[in-house]
Amino acid sequence: MSNGAYAAIGPAVLWLAEGRSIDSRLLPLLRAVAKTGSLNRAVAAQGLSYRHAWGLIGKMERTLGRSLVVMQRGRGARLSPFSLKLLEADATATRVIERELAATVRALGRATPLTLDARRGLPLLIHASHDFALAALRDLVAESGAAEVELHFRGSLECLASLARGECDVAGFHLPETSAGAAAFAPYRPWLRIRGLRLIRFVDRRQGLIVARGNPKRLLTLADLAEKRARFVNRQPGSGTRLCFDRLLVAAALSPAQINGYQVEEFTHAAVAATVASGMADAGFGIEAAALQQKLDFIPLATERYFLAVRQATLARPAAYALLAALKGTAFQKRLGALPGYEAPHIGEIIPVRDAFGAA
Repeated sequence: MSNGAYAAIGPAVLWLAEGRSIDSRLLPLLRAVAKTGSLNRAVAAQGLSYRHAWGLIGKMERTLGRSLVVMQRGRGARLSPFSLKLLEADATATRVIERELAATVRALGRATPLTLDARRGLPLLIHASHDFALAALRDLVAESGAAEVELHFRGSLECLASLARGECDVAGFHLPETSAGAAAFAPYRPWLRIRGLRLIRFVDRRQGLIVARGNPKRLLTLADLAEKRARFVNRQPGSGTRLCFDRLLVAAALSPAQINGYQVEEFTHAAVAATVASGMADAGFGIEAAALQQKLDFIPLATERYFLAVRQATLARPAAYALLAALKGTAFQKRLGALPGYEAPHIGEIIPVRDAFGAA
């Protein structure tokens, strides 16, 4: 470069199918479908025609022998489990390569005219329990261009395990109120012993029964679920919501066997609400915002606190700083105010792990 400016470089992962590289447009298209929930909006965001995008997906499905996108009548599109795993694998592989490249560039020092683009730094990878407010925060940061944030929804315990293994930068999880007692916190404690770990206070939110509009079966308690043999849709094992539901069952002196559909599982609050809205279940357990999104009724049964777990060293990264700045900003407060069932009395406060458990 004649002007003496350094080139910004970055690695890319090349995926092969039967020895031939996968079309480079496929993964960005799948990410857009995951973000928008619509193939129409996804192709518009990627600058493709609908016909071309659908042809690309069909071709790659035939090559891979796997479904990539599932079209849902009246509900847009969603990624198949294989596509979700593929995107996650791509993100993980890219992050590993980026870290190795960053170390190589630092070792070369003045011996090379190449440099990494330091304006935004590495993406901040968040594994988090499904939450509407966190998705809104991710979108806000992306819109601002201040940092790149990758958000993948998993169960609370799985997220904390990912953080402990170094597979993510931030883990989002939720805890019951301190009044729940020491036993309620036991599943979380083994994963919160990382040296230098800090918790960012995020939101308080309400969990409860999601039922059809008008609550035709008059389901007000967990005992009603059992007595009326209402069709129930649950969350997956390891999710904070499943742990919360199980605690409430114990408190009500009920067993899983008494709940019709206890083994029927979905992986997000939105999916639970959609199952109830479709008439495939009479009730589910989840957050109020998911119920209202589908115009369903909600019976509150518990309040919980949502945290973002992060290592102290990660807080020094530009992307983490941008996330915290957005978290405390008025724009996010406005978006949070539009979501029912949320409160944020201490949002953005950074605390040691022990403070989250109170006296429990």
